[in-house]
Amino acid sequence: MTARTADDPHQLGHGDAVPISERGPAPKHIVVAYGFWIFLLSDFVLFSGLFASYAVLTPATAGGPHGRDLFDLPLVALETSMLLLSSFTCGLAGVAMMARKEGWFQVAMAVTALLGLGFLAIELTEFARLIANGNGPQRSAFLSAFFALVGCHGIHVAIGLLWLTTMIAQVRAKGFRDDIERRTACFMLFWHALDIIWVALFTMVYLLGVYA
Repeated sequence: MTARTADDPHQLGHGDAVPISERGPAPKHIVVAYGFWIFLLSDFVLFSGLFASYAVLTPATAGGPHGRDLFDLPLVALETSMLLLSSFTCGLAGVAMMARKEGWFQVAMAVTALLGLGFLAIELTEFARLIANGNGPQRSAFLSAFFALVGCHGIHVAIGLLWLTTMIAQVRAKGFRDDIERRTACFMLFWHALDIIWVALFTMVYLLGVYA
């Protein structure tokens, strides 16, 4: 056994005896994970700006209705429950992927997709009701900020559902290859991040809008 092998028994190229100039690039899964975390942080910055705009524009109703006059809190609570449950089933899909149980993975991802579609259906129903009653985004600055914030989150959920469908198809066609696992892990991070953002949105927009 050489000195280098003794210092680095798994031959990862990162032993203390290996100079930095000879260690080579980081493994691909580390590069992908790092880049995706940067993307998620940029998305949080985007939503932070939307949250700040909404907080400033909440009183600007232009003589129109406030949140307490518009929001159907029980319906939004159902919507929230569906998204929270979808995050749980998404986690179960991750467990199934680690256990190499493709059948359970597909079932968990399909349930996640159905719950996400239910969430979007409720959100679109709410938007359609508001617009039909003359409370669209053009009615006031408050409603413009509301549609921008909630709608941006809804667009992210729709993108997540497309991504989810792609992962289901890729696993079915190619199995749990390393590159597919990386993409699926990134999707799961994205979906859980949307869940966190919605909890903040539900609290700030709906709960405070109704009870403040």
